Amino acid sequence: MNEPELPPDGRPVDVYLGLLRIRMDTEDFEMLLSVVEPVLRAIDEQRLPALDFALDESHTDELSQEIRDEAALVIATAVTGRLDNEVIELDIDDTGPVRVVTDAATASDPVRLGEIADYIRERQQLNDELRGIAEVSNLPTDI
Repeated sequence: MNEPELPPDGRPVDVYLGLLRIRMDTEDFEMLLSVVEPVLRAIDEQRLPALDFALDESHTDELSQEIRDEAALVIATAVTGRLDNEVIELDIDDTGPVRVVTDAATASDPVRLGEIADYIRERQQLNDELRGIAEVSNLPTDI
């Protein structure tokens, strides 16, 4: 969907949520809203310190992968204003599969996907090193 197709004063995230409301089972849609509403409120109020989002762990056990993916796409749409986001899965050595949200052009570009995978590997290595330092320093290791 391109910008000219959006209704007047329609935020892309509202359009996307409207489409999901039609497409999803009512119970699943309500579960999705319970997960994304606090994040959307924080985005609207500009209270987010970073663009790293993680689902609240209290919800993750009860969420299907479809709802998790849709939650990630709703949040990405709110942040980017784009409706062409996709969830892709990258196989990262030692870590296993990692799901990330990116735009459609990046999702179809093997070079960019390789760069993203490299970044995730580097980030994981750094986190492992920091956990090791924290552990020997008797500090919390929940990075």
